[in-house]
Amino acid sequence: MITRIQEKLVRLGRKLGDPEKDYVILGEGNISGKDNDNTFWVKASGSSLSNLQTENLVEVYFDKVLALLEKDTLSDEEVKNGLQSAKTDTSVKAVPSVETFLHALLLRLPGVNFVGHTHPTPVNAILCSKKSVEAYSGSLFPDQIVYCGPAPIYVPYTDPGLPLALRVRLEVEKYVVKRETAPKVVLMENHGLLALGATSEEVEQTTNMSIKVARVILGTFALGGPRFLSEENVHRIYSRPDEEYRKQVWGIK
Repeated sequence: MITRIQEKLVRLGRKLGDPEKDYVILGEGNISGKDNDNTFWVKASGSSLSNLQTENLVEVYFDKVLALLEKDTLSDEEVKNGLQSAKTDTSVKAVPSVETFLHALLLRLPGVNFVGHTHPTPVNAILCSKKSVEAYSGSLFPDQIVYCGPAPIYVPYTDPGLPLALRVRLEVEKYVVKRETAPKVVLMENHGLLALGATSEEVEQTTNMSIKVARVILGTFALGGPRFLSEENVHRIYSRPDEEYRKQVWGIK
């Protein structure tokens, strides 16, 4: 039986994978959604978001995936076998994405039920540049803050898979201590974008706004560079009652 989470993920995957949007091509990107406290669904390795089907989603156990994150070192073969054994139905042929570790730890954050990982060209144009840290060191306009949070997490380039998940976990822990809230956006140097949300719609909206942010950033460098809002203004916008109302209207937590 197809679950509601699977239906939402198929819709989200096809939205993010729409070729006209240029967020991903071929087998790039992945998505995930929490089914319950014990399991979540993640895109299978090698499948395409643009024509995602329910059979391209794999259900895995949180505890089995997260247990692998506690290992000091794992070979590629051990990672592959560990992900296979984490499936709720090991007879399923589809293989969980190598980024399943990343999705498992992010879906454990308070208020996060869905994660979308894409490689949008405007975002990667910045993340692959020499000035990427500077470009993402502040916020530029109110809707960026409303949809994408008070600040993104910026992760220096790390090998995809288990090493990346461990580095993201470290950066998330530091972010939560500093900001007292879960992030909405994770930027991975020379890699791509992660959007987190309570709903699949929120992940889609945050991804869309992140692409607009990237285009604005690129435009500012053509005119001397970005002029960031002050931390005081960022905090004010993120906590304003009218902005809280807009978040509720748009399903943003």
